Amino acid sequence: MAHSLKIFCCFFFFFLFSTLSIIPLSHQLEQHPLDSLTPNEFIRVQAIVNQSHPTTINDITFQYIGLNEPDKQALISWLQNHRPTPITAPPPRQAFVIARINHQTHELVVDLSYDNIVSDHIHHGFGYPLFTFQEQNRASQLVFNHAPFLAALNKRGLKVEEVICETFALGWFGETKQNGRVVKVMCYYLDGTVNLYMRPIEAITVTVDLEAMKITHFRDRLVVPVPKAAGTDYRESEQKAPFGPELKGITVVQPDGPSFIIDGSRVRWANWDFHLTFDARVGPIVSLASIYDTEKQEFRRVMYRGFVSELFVPYMDLTEEWYYRTFFDAGEYGYGLCAVPLEPLRDCPANAVYMGAFVAAQNGMPIEMPNVFCIFERNAGDVMWRHTETMIPPDLITEVRPDMSLVVRMVSTVGNYDYINDWEFKQIGSIKVTVGLTGLLEVRGSKYTHKDQIDEEVYGTLLAENTLGAYHDHFITYHLDLDVDGESNSFVKSKLETVKVTDQTSPRKSYWKVVSETAKTESDAKIKLGPDSAELLVVNPNKRTNMGNFVGYRLIPGSVASPLMTNDDYPQIRAAFTEYNVWVTPYNKSEKWAGGVYTDQSRGDDTLATWTSRYAVLLKMGLIRVFILVLC
Repeated sequence: MAHSLKIFCCFFFFFLFSTLSIIPLSHQLEQHPLDSLTPNEFIRVQAIVNQSHPTTINDITFQYIGLNEPDKQALISWLQNHRPTPITAPPPRQAFVIARINHQTHELVVDLSYDNIVSDHIHHGFGYPLFTFQEQNRASQLVFNHAPFLAALNKRGLKVEEVICETFALGWFGETKQNGRVVKVMCYYLDGTVNLYMRPIEAITVTVDLEAMKITHFRDRLVVPVPKAAGTDYRESEQKAPFGPELKGITVVQPDGPSFIIDGSRVRWANWDFHLTFDARVGPIVSLASIYDTEKQEFRRVMYRGFVSELFVPYMDLTEEWYYRTFFDAGEYGYGLCAVPLEPLRDCPANAVYMGAFVAAQNGMPIEMPNVFCIFERNAGDVMWRHTETMIPPDLITEVRPDMSLVVRMVSTVGNYDYINDWEFKQIGSIKVTVGLTGLLEVRGSKYTHKDQIDEEVYGTLLAENTLGAYHDHFITYHLDLDVDGESNSFVKSKLETVKVTDQTSPRKSYWKVVSETAKTESDAKIKLGPDSAELLVVNPNKRTNMGNFVGYRLIPGSVASPLMTNDDYPQIRAAFTEYNVWVTPYNKSEKWAGGVYTDQSRGDDTLATWTSRYAVLLKMGLIRVFILVLC
């Protein structure tokens, strides 16, 4: 039986020296400049773009529509002049659009204040925009009217009504000429299970041109047994005894209601205040996260903007039907597009509050996505702080502070994997970001029924008869625009250094001390984490605590590793941003997606790795962003 897997990777922003300064909105406007686009705005964007290209209106597909976020300095200036009533007008409200128009990729900026197009230019470089659900569905259905495919099913004795197919990005493997917008189609056989990923129909290669929407290549290489359906159905109703001991239920009750307040896109809890929005490509975006300093009686900023930048999932199977499976789940499929409605009492506890979102369909019209976020207070029985003092007799002094936190959750189902994305805000001033991986195994059909039969490289582990679990990685990169107590931040590496005692000042022969180094260039700030890694800090060199230390936050990555592919391997060229675990770059609004804007069939010429090759001076720039890579 196939078993689901669940792996967690996380990192912390940890409060380091002092509580951290932002001027919060005193009144929530009807629309904040960082709010997601509304359904009405999607409709207006669609109409404006269609009207600007009237002769090609039937050849327009909207691959992405999202907020064109305001310039950071303009927004911060507006925020600072916004208390308690608006003094300046908010930044222009704009949408960023990627559309295919007459078989060309257009980048458009649409001004929603004046209902006009600010810019419209054609992308002539490498790569293509992310796929839409509609074109993927159409492409996967073409095989059912393709005679060679039907003949291949018949040869295997498979019933066509039990077959289901999906599309895969095909990557780039050194071709000098662009292939056009094409995908591979892979099919599975149900017939007794809904766990389609455990029953692949192997050795059939189908290539589809998304523009012409037709099959351009078909190859039936050989017949491989389809793994058995028995024992693979994961539905609760299909599970058979014996079962483990039944557990008694646990009820989460807040008789006085939640402690957090949701006002539009603004969330307030304990001493935290932040802005939460949704994007089709990256999912949840946390902005303007700030913490209240009770001594200074003001909010002090921690993070301007944070989100998942890219997810790279390379499989290590070199067979003809698998070698190209080196996916970019955000840039090719849309981490937000793949968000699913959360199940009350299952995905989230009873005290959760839910929020929905909207994305654009291929025709530009809004599609509602209900319950994509849940927000809840967590009390897991953990201890935030405690101490027992026994040295003051006859008293036994015990003080304990229970740990409570606020969680923002989204689940994105990309194919067989379900990513559980949590942003957790803690009372001590830290932010914990966690990604849990669960879902189903992606397996390859095989002729082998026992490990002793294997006499070749199979790129995986034999899990059951005719079933190989393919080796693969998950690299998740976060974009964190930190504003620790303001915009002027520096990146500091602090290492422990052993010092030998050579004089007679102490009986000791050695001790260690902390040696700190401020990164001056992007090259200085590239970090590969390991057993001897430094502590990583983002500090504000212009702000000090009462003791004279720089105000700062510590970055604590969770599970980390580096890719094992060689640097000249084509998937690694495209995903060169995985070479280091931490990157720090100057602020640039256009550089937010680590794999580049056009990830499908990209060639690695517009990634985080290429942005940092310029070795820009960080110290003088002040505005910096941190990209953190975690391995799941």
